[in-house]
Amino acid sequence: MRRRSLLLAAVPAGLVTLAGCGDGKSDSSKASASPSASGASVSPPKIVDGPVPAITAGAKFGEKPTVAKGSGEPSKDLAVKTVIAGGGRTVAENDFVQAHYLGQIWSSGKVFDNSYDRKSPLVLQLAEGSVIDGWRYALTGKKAGSRIVMAVPPTWGYGSSGNAQAGIKGTDTLVFVVDVLNTFDSKSSAQGKEVPQTDAALPKIGTNTDGKAPSIDIPKSAAPGKLVSNYVLESDGAEVKAEQTVLCQFQGVVWDGGKTFEQTYGSGRLSQFSLEQMKQVVKGLSEGLTGKKVGSRVLVVVPPDLAYGDTPPSGDVIKKGSTLVFAVDILAAM
Repeated sequence: MRRRSLLLAAVPAGLVTLAGCGDGKSDSSKASASPSASGASVSPPKIVDGPVPAITAGAKFGEKPTVAKGSGEPSKDLAVKTVIAGGGRTVAENDFVQAHYLGQIWSSGKVFDNSYDRKSPLVLQLAEGSVIDGWRYALTGKKAGSRIVMAVPPTWGYGSSGNAQAGIKGTDTLVFVVDVLNTFDSKSSAQGKEVPQTDAALPKIGTNTDGKAPSIDIPKSAAPGKLVSNYVLESDGAEVKAEQTVLCQFQGVVWDGGKTFEQTYGSGRLSQFSLEQMKQVVKGLSEGLTGKKVGSRVLVVVPPDLAYGDTPPSGDVIKKGSTLVFAVDILAAM
């Protein structure tokens, strides 16, 4: 089972509140720690280029690295070294970053966590309170496709309390190797191939990829009685599994009248939620995204029995018996 690995943020209001939740699973058999924030942020660090331990095996981007134990005393500043320079988009603070990583303790070389063995990169936001400050400062300004090695003193790691479950003391400097796979912000969009929308009885979704909300044109005909999940833009990414968490852009409207009840486009945020937990709130949205490819835009039409039925959110444009229409850009999954 996969353990909970990070804090989630910016979920669709009115759908499900997942802040502070992971992928809905835990693993108590192995003490480990992700780069999730563990306390109040502190003043920005001075960033230096070393010392950082050497990578002794697995030196290629995306390979699980083996890292030497730290030699001598680590820097009291944040040491950051780019060992592979990528050519992708530049990471900015508050972006969501998709990355593989390995973390170990400077003094002992003990690995306390890594995503390579799970074969699932994490997706986290480089925002204050969502990730340890060492990551937030070290990765900002780097490019996707880069491998970064950092040595993080306690001040910008887990603080004086450490992380006892993972064997991290409050005096430990932590070493991370991070492969930055991708980075996303509020202007990110799906980038798949256009799929013909030929069914006149279904809403037609815009195919723009500029980060702005796509148009949603709802026909005057009656809403379908069953769940609809169709590609608008189809990518060649991996299929989303039912147990995963997705990062996405989305817009939700009601079939009758076409009024928007929630969207991330233009809001300055993205949405991240567990499909398993979404199933408890809007079951049809969870089912409609399961099996679809990462990087795609999907039309999901959810009938009342798979949405809110006769118990809609209070004070919302969603009424009893409303059919919901979603345009969803699946940016990443973990």
